[in-house]
Amino acid sequence: MATRQGGERLQKIIAAAGVTSRRKAEELIREGRVTVNGRTVTELGAKADPEGDAIRVDGRRIRAEGAKRVYLLLNKPRLVMSTVDDPQGRTKVTDLVPAHRHLFPVGRLDYNTEGLILLTNDGAFANAVASAGRRLPKVYHVKVRATPDAPTLARLRDGIRLDGEKLAPCKVEPLKEAANSWYEVTLVQGRNRQIRSMFDAVGHPVQKLRRVRIGFLTDKGLPVGRYRSLTQAEVERILREG
Repeated sequence: MATRQGGERLQKIIAAAGVTSRRKAEELIREGRVTVNGRTVTELGAKADPEGDAIRVDGRRIRAEGAKRVYLLLNKPRLVMSTVDDPQGRTKVTDLVPAHRHLFPVGRLDYNTEGLILLTNDGAFANAVASAGRRLPKVYHVKVRATPDAPTLARLRDGIRLDGEKLAPCKVEPLKEAANSWYEVTLVQGRNRQIRSMFDAVGHPVQKLRRVRIGFLTDKGLPVGRYRSLTQAEVERILREG
């Protein structure tokens, strides 16, 4: 399909309609899962008219005006997928918020990790969180096998090298020393399975992992498996800090 001269970029339209984040929308376009007026679009520069064109993602037409914006903070249990679909039929984070439709998670927590994750239908909000970095650090409590010695902890704090990439420095503070000790880890980058990979690399595999804070948002008063809506002030603060 030829790129329109007018209109808006497709990934922006898809994100504004609450389908997914702009970054994920770009992936959907590249994968050939987006059509405009019946034609598959794979060019990221493609534009469309959200009012006049029939834009579909995986065969479903998106709503030009978008839905009411929803912002949830969920304390994800273990053995729950942080995706909107799962071929194996496992429980997903969206299954835990049945009163809210068409939401998507902002970032991911792996299947065996519990803790805080944001869900929304606002692509701009998701982009702000994803790009915030040091302005919205993620804090985790992690139980590892045995107890790393001081030089090992220093290596982790400095940012170890994984798969040829040097990770950003992070905070690693002891919480409870035992046969298998607990630590509080603060990250400012979002590499997939980063904490598990870090501790695996230094010989102390993770036994338990939970995310307890996203920026200024904490799990205080939010039991595992429960969720709450963000306040307007919290949403505005995240958009400012992102």
